[in-house]
Amino acid sequence: MSTFHLSRRSVLAGSAAAAAAVSLPVVPGQARAATPSAALSAAPSAAAESGYRWRGAVMGGTGFISGVLFHPTVRGLAYARTDIGGAYRWDDRTDRWIPLTDHLGWDDWNLLGVEAMAVDPTHRNRLYLALGTYTQPWAGNGAVLRSEDRGATWKRTDLTVKLGANEDGRGCGERLLVDPRNGDTLWLGTRHDGLLKSTDRGATWQPAAFPATPSATGQGITLLVAAGRTVYAGWGDSDGTSDRPNLYRTSDGKTWEPVPGQPTGTAAKVPIRAAYDRLTRELYVTYANAPGPNGQSDGSVHKLLTTNGKWTEVTPVKPGGVTGDGGTDAFGYGGVAVDARRPGTLVVSTNNRWAEIDTVSRSTDGGRTWTSLKDAAVFDVSETPYLKWGGDKPKFGWWIQALGLDPFDSAHVVYGTGATLYGTRDLRRWAPQIRGLEETAVLHLISPPVGEAHLISGNGDIGVMYHESLTASPSRGMASNPVFGSTTGLAQAAARPSYVVRTGWSGSANGAWSDDGGQTWSPFASQPAAAKDAPGPIVTNADGSVLLWSLGSSNGTVHPAYRSTDNGATWSEATSVPKGAVLVADPVEPTLFYAYDTTTGAVHASTDGGLTFTTTATGLPSGDAQFQLTAAPGRSGDLWLSAKEAGLYRSTDRGATFTKVGSCRSAHTLGFGKAAPGATYPAIYMVGATSGPNAVHRSDDEARSWARINDDQHQWGWIGRVVTGDPRVYGRVYLGTNGRGVQYGEPV
Repeated sequence: MSTFHLSRRSVLAGSAAAAAAVSLPVVPGQARAATPSAALSAAPSAAAESGYRWRGAVMGGTGFISGVLFHPTVRGLAYARTDIGGAYRWDDRTDRWIPLTDHLGWDDWNLLGVEAMAVDPTHRNRLYLALGTYTQPWAGNGAVLRSEDRGATWKRTDLTVKLGANEDGRGCGERLLVDPRNGDTLWLGTRHDGLLKSTDRGATWQPAAFPATPSATGQGITLLVAAGRTVYAGWGDSDGTSDRPNLYRTSDGKTWEPVPGQPTGTAAKVPIRAAYDRLTRELYVTYANAPGPNGQSDGSVHKLLTTNGKWTEVTPVKPGGVTGDGGTDAFGYGGVAVDARRPGTLVVSTNNRWAEIDTVSRSTDGGRTWTSLKDAAVFDVSETPYLKWGGDKPKFGWWIQALGLDPFDSAHVVYGTGATLYGTRDLRRWAPQIRGLEETAVLHLISPPVGEAHLISGNGDIGVMYHESLTASPSRGMASNPVFGSTTGLAQAAARPSYVVRTGWSGSANGAWSDDGGQTWSPFASQPAAAKDAPGPIVTNADGSVLLWSLGSSNGTVHPAYRSTDNGATWSEATSVPKGAVLVADPVEPTLFYAYDTTTGAVHASTDGGLTFTTTATGLPSGDAQFQLTAAPGRSGDLWLSAKEAGLYRSTDRGATFTKVGSCRSAHTLGFGKAAPGATYPAIYMVGATSGPNAVHRSDDEARSWARINDDQHQWGWIGRVVTGDPRVYGRVYLGTNGRGVQYGEPV
């Protein structure tokens, strides 16, 4: 194992401005310049106006880095974009990435995906972001943010079209470009609505004439790049034939034409990314047979000498060879970046190369010869151990479409993967350059009452993590034996906190139990047949002697629940539990369980350890499987029902009756923490609304009154999945976000 460790300063050195982002709310449907509000301090522990300091519990990336961009004229200034977790700016003074879009709130959740970004080479402080996560009918339209101070403050224009930062093709780009002839002019390539143009630095946008016709299901324009004073546009909906070109150009900003002699064929079907070498006046383009990051099996790299129109193929390794096990070495090409200081020097990446593992290749002679940087790579992932994925070492990467080469340092290369951003200063030693960038979609949270860790998280894509520290990535990495993809259930025995169970997606066992508080795990010795394709959430009773597993999948399919009394060695069907019901264990009485049938609005209770259930209450809110039922700690039968816009309900008689709580208008998720000084009831944390918008609230008086504890600079889009307080630290709250990891707040 490597013993060296690269600091963030050694990888992204230089001078970068330090300020995080803030914006005023906007009126939907209008394209206008909003007046920016005061800038938020760049400090990652900045205190909110609510009197809370908010920080991210460190995991270290964990999501797809879809783009990285060095400013061409400012040393050390770089930006990164993600598919669901916003945009970031590198701050050299703190050696970390500064989030730029945390101000986007509940109603703007669809804008946390960044489709594209652009800088103005002649105005060092200008930054533009094109936002929009999905193009589906249920998603809102996209927006463009523009800043004159590197994202410290923003002005916003809402678009009339949708963007798709978390759809296929999200690693292509960049789709946003400042025109090289006029810094007031911007181009934005969309997936389904053609080419947009702004002549007032992004304040307003109009459709621009373009030769290719978009479709409702296509990729549209995949990239925009300047080569001298000419703008090139990649088109993602070609069939690879000469009759349907996939690369266009304009030299006057008005008329577009297909680029003559452009490559054709399956290996050059979709232009993925492009980079211009101004020293040799050559444009390099990577191609694949699909937009990626999934589904690519062929690809190529070509260069165009812009002075005479000559095309040359410079593909490092052609896909289709034989793998070590006799299979087909299928992959496409992804990122490309050129050296601003050395003519003919560039790097390109493969993508979707699962068998032989993706790589970054480097050429110093214009693509005539190549060196795979993977072959000599030495990795240090000690700061983010989860990258070993339960094994002995990390692999070079996957989904490599974001690739950057520092214009001030030829040996400084960074590339994004499906989980992190790696960087090097010597083309051999690599380390994650991810500090401050947290992209996890958090699904479950536990704050144990005892033990080393104050937090255990269950997450999308990266399983379960035991956080012995909030300021360092968990030293054990992802929970193993087995390693999960996404977690579907996480529960702790209230009276026996050393006992924890988890369920999730896995190629082996779909459930496991721990008797040391979640530090080590044993897989269930058996599992119900349906668990493989529908693992669902799990609960354990107060003393850990009974497990109830509700089986269901994300597509809405539900199965009978199952019960085990031997740590998952054997299972029996719990016939009286409604399929898909929300299961809750009483925190005091081991024989008590509750089941909330969100289909019928009925609560059922069991007094025999989950063997049988009887209906105790009816007429409650129904129709939404995301409604939640939560038990107050240390009290038997004290239940809280969060029913989104239908409000908050409480039962103090083991679910026999429920009373609507009048102090709040909506309740999406609710949790408990240590009681306030002098109080006897736990502090309650709720994501919901009292009179204003949905936000994070705390109550110290059993929900008679609430105080909002986040503010407009700390909103993180949609945050309605999970929240919990710390049973050992009054005022500390852990909030699960959908793409910004675990945010935890503490009173200042």
